[in-house]
Amino acid sequence: MQSANILLKKIVRHSVLPFTAQHGMKKDLFPLSRTLSLSFCLKQDSSGSPSEKLDLDAWKKVMKSGLQEEVNETVSEHKELSALAAAREILDMWRLAGRSVPENISEEQLKTFMECPSKSAKKKYLKFLHLKEIHKKNDKRKIDEKREKRLEAQKQASETDETKKNSLICVWSNTMDKAYSWRAAQSMIFGQPLVFDMSYEKDMSVREVTNAVRQIVFSESCNRRSVDPFHIHFCNLKDDSLYLKEFMKHYREAWSKLLVTVTDQCYTDIFPKNKIVYLTADSPKVMKTFDHDKIYIIGSMVDKSIKKGVSLARAKRLGLETAALPLEKYLLWNSGAKNLTLDQMMHILLTLKDTGDWKKALEFVPKRKYCGFVNKPVHELKKSLNLINTLKFGKRGEEVRTQVTKNYAKKLMQK
Repeated sequence: MQSANILLKKIVRHSVLPFTAQHGMKKDLFPLSRTLSLSFCLKQDSSGSPSEKLDLDAWKKVMKSGLQEEVNETVSEHKELSALAAAREILDMWRLAGRSVPENISEEQLKTFMECPSKSAKKKYLKFLHLKEIHKKNDKRKIDEKREKRLEAQKQASETDETKKNSLICVWSNTMDKAYSWRAAQSMIFGQPLVFDMSYEKDMSVREVTNAVRQIVFSESCNRRSVDPFHIHFCNLKDDSLYLKEFMKHYREAWSKLLVTVTDQCYTDIFPKNKIVYLTADSPKVMKTFDHDKIYIIGSMVDKSIKKGVSLARAKRLGLETAALPLEKYLLWNSGAKNLTLDQMMHILLTLKDTGDWKKALEFVPKRKYCGFVNKPVHELKKSLNLINTLKFGKRGEEVRTQVTKNYAKKLMQK
């Protein structure tokens, strides 16, 4: 009988209690359950002793207590929801009244607001949430503005790229390229030759050869865009040389279409020696005027270690005339070597060919190498140098500086 009681309790807990919680407590439920339990017990054991009774009142108390707990939980949930709704209504009223209240507030923040001990604490908490919301909005607005500016800049860049690729611009660039190519083609027939000597590969490092080729590429581009270009010759250019490899890197497929003369022969085998002038900074002879009948040679060398006399020695071995640019005659030269880059030499020679003006031509010399142009007579220049030396070195070195200026003035007069 005791085991039957335990089984009946389990059945009641798992079946009757959930049913009563869902449909409410009814008055006729307990008598029905009592009858069912009694009939079930009588069927199971009809020979049981009459002294053993079922404790149905205890079951009733257990069922009532479980149901009461669930009812209390639902009531508390309803009360909490109604309190939250009331708090939200209060916040809406304060917002309409113009107080510092956030527009969006979460349930956790609302509970924290309800737990505030005083009204001033609630106001401070709402003000804190309001300022936090304003900062978030400002940050989002700044991010959106930056995104819009970036998109607008990209749009403008794409529009400018489209304008650059306009048909008229393309036609103009193609026309100019054809004009430059036509001038270069004419210079190959009627133009004055200008030779780049490619026989200095052994005197340079790989980096120096790369720099030399880059300067030659700039020189060729400048020559092609000039009004009266030179007929450029690349002489002593071997098939397996480092010069040619660097040229192929720069020009690629355009190397075969380049309007220049490329040969592995020496320039003395192509042109008469009496018309050749080798331009070198080590030459004792100064070039006075540009001769349109001469063939000028430029050594394709970039010498970082300043090896003097290499190009001059080569010209002397070949029995050629040499010349140096009159830098000291027209420029107040500072200390340092008078070597110029190959593209600077090309600019100077093109300007001399077009205008014959040394001052315009020597404007392509880097300004860090000289103080200015010589535009005064020699005696005035001498006085200026004496005054500068006196102020700079004092009276002790005045005699020495005077002698230096005399020698400088004599050199200028000789030139």
